[in-house]
Amino acid sequence: MSKTLKRVLIGILVLVVVAFAGFKVMQATTKKHSPEDTVSYSTDDLQLSVKYCRPFKKAREIFGGLVPYGEVWRTGANEPTTFTTSKTLKIQGQPLEPGTYTLWTIPGPTEWTVIWNSKMYPWGITMDQKASREEAYDVVKAVVPAQRNEQVEQFTIRFEAEGPTMVLEWDATRIAVELPN
Repeated sequence: MSKTLKRVLIGILVLVVVAFAGFKVMQATTKKHSPEDTVSYSTDDLQLSVKYCRPFKKAREIFGGLVPYGEVWRTGANEPTTFTTSKTLKIQGQPLEPGTYTLWTIPGPTEWTVIWNSKMYPWGITMDQKASREEAYDVVKAVVPAQRNEQVEQFTIRFEAEGPTMVLEWDATRIAVELPN
């Protein structure tokens, strides 16, 4: 092997290591601003969980601004939000089989589309800042009304026992999705 080829290979190896380290630093830095959280719901025969990152409002216009209306949102920050169910759910009459899904939304001023997608993605957006969701992997889509809410500074997902219901809240918006089984 020639000296030139060895230098090129070493240079490429160094670039790969630096790029990987840079990605890990960026990932750690963004998690400080949008900490990771997991919320769970459990009954005798049903376990639900959502793992997501929780960005803050920070005096920004959220829906219709930072999160545009009519465009797919990763429903949080950083990696895509994941939703896990231990039992088949009937969401607006559509079956969602047991498993783990990525959770996406399309916000609107009066209604939202909530999407369960079967593909796992390494990051929630592409290099051109678009949601990394691929529509071909959508399993269930539910359209729910957007409700006015008291101001919520940090994006929050929680479960209510009735239904059960998954609630998404941020800024002055509240979305509730019934998850009957």
